[in-house]
Amino acid sequence: MHEDAYAPAVPFYDLFHEDGHVPAIRELLPPLLADVRGAVVEIGAGTGLITELIARHVPGEVYAVEPSLGMRSVLVSRLTTDPEVLRRVTVLPCGALETEVDEPVEAVVMISVLQSFTAAERAALWRVLRGLLEPGGRLLFNWRDRAPAVPGDLQVMGSYQVGRHTYEVAGQVLAAEGESVTSRFRYRILQRGVVISQDDVDGTAHWPATDVLAAELKEAGFEPDPAPEGMQVWRMPK
Repeated sequence: MHEDAYAPAVPFYDLFHEDGHVPAIRELLPPLLADVRGAVVEIGAGTGLITELIARHVPGEVYAVEPSLGMRSVLVSRLTTDPEVLRRVTVLPCGALETEVDEPVEAVVMISVLQSFTAAERAALWRVLRGLLEPGGRLLFNWRDRAPAVPGDLQVMGSYQVGRHTYEVAGQVLAAEGESVTSRFRYRILQRGVVISQDDVDGTAHWPATDVLAAELKEAGFEPDPAPEGMQVWRMPK
């Protein structure tokens, strides 16, 4: 998706994700980073909700990769609230496949971003991540198998009060074929029940089965590590 397509979602991003996967990641991710002392790359940093979490639990540098200008703007603003974190976080204005860092890193973190990659792009992604990680370095991402998607009507997924306005996120599946699911998300702002802003964003996500991902990662040279339910941990051989 071109970075401009993310713009309508930016004002809704923290509201929606704080009501979604973020609280669980705040519980699951820190123990997996407990012994990390070196640098970390975060792929798809968004507005920095997880970047902030990583920076508070690791002492080294954090590279936050985010191609969307709107998302990066919120991310950098968030970092300014903590000068020590601001000093250690470098925001990379590029996509995952263009990511480069000066030295190998100890960990790569991807939270709710892997579905953005097609099967062909994942093959390239694994090669890029291998090049970023030091021997023994780990790749951490959240993943679980999903029920087959079924096209249907638009349904409200979240509604949030912001002052006198209501911020509403709705979604529907438009089409599903194999691992690919095309959906529409509608972002609306209402005042006294009247819509004063509305944007529709269509996009395609890719949801391979966990065993498919495992086969890809093993083929790419990663080795599995134990992980809590909902998370995946893979290591580079030493």
